[in-house]
Amino acid sequence: MDILITGGTGFIGQRLCTALLAQGHRVNVLTRSPGRTPPHGVQYIGRLDDLGPVQAVVNLAGEPLAAGRWSPARKQVLLDSRLGTTRALLAWMQTLPAPPQVLVSGSAIGYYGPRDATALDEAACPGHDFAAMLCRQWEAQALQAQALGVRTCVLRTGIVLDRDGGALVRMLPPFRMGLGGPMGDGRQWMSWIHREDLVGMILWLLANGQAQGAYNGTAPVAVDNAAFARTLARLLGRPALLTTPAFVLRLAFGEMAGLLLTGQNVVPTRALDGGFRFQYPTLESALEAILGAPAR
Repeated sequence: MDILITGGTGFIGQRLCTALLAQGHRVNVLTRSPGRTPPHGVQYIGRLDDLGPVQAVVNLAGEPLAAGRWSPARKQVLLDSRLGTTRALLAWMQTLPAPPQVLVSGSAIGYYGPRDATALDEAACPGHDFAAMLCRQWEAQALQAQALGVRTCVLRTGIVLDRDGGALVRMLPPFRMGLGGPMGDGRQWMSWIHREDLVGMILWLLANGQAQGAYNGTAPVAVDNAAFARTLARLLGRPALLTTPAFVLRLAFGEMAGLLLTGQNVVPTRALDGGFRFQYPTLESALEAILGAPAR
């Protein structure tokens, strides 16, 4: 297939490009820097008008939520980077003689808002904070592609783990020095997924002609923050005794600290029921693969 990816130069997008090329697909990446040399086999484009019809679109574009304080200006950037790209994709699809067969569009488990330990499947109601509002609007925009006859999936992604990016890269230095530990009271749930499983789920959604609507992009078993810290520290052979107080995180990050101090216990019910199989269903198996270290 000819496939267009937005966000294809990011942490998830780069690995997705590699996986799609390995399957024999032709990969086009929409980027603000089309003059850069792309990886072998990938075509960079700067404008949608420069691209002909494609059979599939994966829409991962969006400024990182956890990159800084959520000032009013920053919130607008976060919204525009998601909604603006998705609107542009829909407008471009309308100009094509034949629209793509499938759109897989990003979202996040922030859709559900801060929750307690109750397990949340895709039918759970949305939250009401800023992150939930952003995800609701992003999903609603993407689902408009259904009116064009495009099979549309939205993927509510959890904390993506791998060795060369994402949240884990920021966690590893203090944990390796023995300075890691829970954040706040440590009871907030962390719904995570290994990057290989997330990429695998995107490939599965592209290929599965029956898949449409919302899917949770999380591993089957979430853990609370304290358990995550204990597991990571144990695999590194380090203690996990130092807690970062909630007030310190709020002083440092403002409203955005809510992403660190609250969470959701999200279950990928629709993917499991549809037959998707995880390579790394438990946190220990995922971290062992990433760190290259057996459990101690």
